[in-house]
Amino acid sequence: MGSSLGKVFRVTTFGESHGPAVGAVIDGCPPRLPLEEKDIQPQLDRRRPGQSPLSTARSESDRVTILSGTENGVTLGSPITLVVTNRDQRPSDYHGFANIPRPSHADFTYRAKYGIHSSSGGGRSSARETVGRVAAGAVAEKLLKEYYGVQIVAWVSSIGSLDAPDMTNSQVTRDLVDKSPVRCPHPQTSSAMIAAIQEVKQQGDSIGGIITCVCRGVPPGWGEPVFDKLEACLAHAMLSIPATKGFEIGSGFSGSRQRGSQHNDAFIMKTRGLGTATNRSGGVQGGISNGEQIVLRVAFKPPASIARAQKTADYEGRPSELKALGRHDPCVVPRAVPIVESMCALVLADLALRQEILRQKP
Repeated sequence: MGSSLGKVFRVTTFGESHGPAVGAVIDGCPPRLPLEEKDIQPQLDRRRPGQSPLSTARSESDRVTILSGTENGVTLGSPITLVVTNRDQRPSDYHGFANIPRPSHADFTYRAKYGIHSSSGGGRSSARETVGRVAAGAVAEKLLKEYYGVQIVAWVSSIGSLDAPDMTNSQVTRDLVDKSPVRCPHPQTSSAMIAAIQEVKQQGDSIGGIITCVCRGVPPGWGEPVFDKLEACLAHAMLSIPATKGFEIGSGFSGSRQRGSQHNDAFIMKTRGLGTATNRSGGVQGGISNGEQIVLRVAFKPPASIARAQKTADYEGRPSELKALGRHDPCVVPRAVPIVESMCALVLADLALRQEILRQKP
């Protein structure tokens, strides 16, 4: 029941980490949208494992196939099925500790909920599940760009205690972000981040970080009152990504330290119409977009699976020592950049279509 997102543009992901395939089904995509595999593949290439020495050694090409919902390169309005085959599964890596829940992983909680859990790689709790999100997000992004002119770009702004300067008001592009293996567009900070990840990897450990995302060109009016506020939908989407532990929009927690006279965004006339002089609201007021760029940040914890031996207990409570044998990222943040972008796209596409329905003339 928890594998679907959205109300009009609705996405359901499927598959396990070491099963035959992963993917997504999109229901509610408008017809006649130009769509081919080549529109989806670039984001999957940015997410795929094995793309640099800083990531997991698992090698997957992550080639997407559109099984349904398109004909002659355009959408039909029917459900779109996207599939990516798993080719480098190694479930045997996990057999040695099938009876030991990994510290801070989902092994224990999945067994507590279902009475059973995937014996390898975390199953649905694995970051491998996000392949379907990214594939579906690329479709949502195509819709947003072609119909509304919306652009989404995210980057790594922190790794551990290393913080890049605020670049939300600069024209950061994906090409600039991807010049760095850690996807930080600030060269000096990027070099320090690379060294930090290399150090924890050599120590058999892991490290977390923060991703900043900016959505440009979102018109005013997107978002629903009360429970489906734009920032609430974004928070829901972002905190559903594996390893996330925090979300903030606009001024975020720092805004709580200011007074209203300092924090308020005054209105001014701009070329496109009424706008705000500052953007502490992060592009959202009253749960509805105000036409300014949407600025959000997502915090990721250190990956739970580490090569270093850890003292823990098995399911019977007996003291045990666990050392992960699987292939894992010492830091998930660089590969999570396209995932954050995709989740933004899924939320915005759904709210855009909901707004279209609301504004239809009777």
